[in-house]
Amino acid sequence: MPDLNTPLHLDMLQRARKRLTLTARVKKAIKILLGKEDFYGLEWGDPNKIDPLRYIKDHFLLPYFDSSSKIIEIGPGGGRWTRYMLKASKVFAVDFYQPVLNELAKNYNLPNIKFIKNNGSDFPNIKENSIDLIFSFGTFVHLDIEIIQEYLNNIKPLLKSSSNVIIQYSDKTKPLGYERIVNSRDNRGFSDNDPEKMRKLIQAHGYKIYEEDTKTMWHSSIIRFGL
Repeated sequence: MPDLNTPLHLDMLQRARKRLTLTARVKKAIKILLGKEDFYGLEWGDPNKIDPLRYIKDHFLLPYFDSSSKIIEIGPGGGRWTRYMLKASKVFAVDFYQPVLNELAKNYNLPNIKFIKNNGSDFPNIKENSIDLIFSFGTFVHLDIEIIQEYLNNIKPLLKSSSNVIIQYSDKTKPLGYERIVNSRDNRGFSDNDPEKMRKLIQAHGYKIYEEDTKTMWHSSIIRFGL
């Protein structure tokens, strides 16, 4: 698993940009006019079209916020999941990579979205006891246990007693998850993690686990927890 200074995410973003040739840009413009979204991140699956991702959206995201909520999304990419949060009072889009935040701003530069570059695990200028939901999909699958620990420490002061934290993480107990960990050429930086490790880690930091889903995703698992 590469560290935070790896160009992994920037390389993926650059490859996505290279695909946008003149012809591709014309096609993208047509899709926009027709109301069909096309942006960085959808190449890993559209939650409007792929059943497991649709389930994650409907079961683990939409029920946990409303128009008064303040949300943190860790690792938003181009907005694959951010687009479902737009009705929230405030969305803090947090990422270690400024170019990724710039890409998100191209798609959703809205008054209620604040773009925050962090140092890899902190939350600059976000008030304590102010956040209703923290959501992260496609990010913690890449993070080593030590960085996840830092995030768990830094998340806690931001939460209300009623808050939910929902995280997708890599799961080596699944064949595809294990393959992405051990195959250095194809793993895209998946970390060495599994439900037992994640469960113990979260409980050790004083959180309560509300729900786990170890079945829906083919290479990862989902956990929902809070104070």
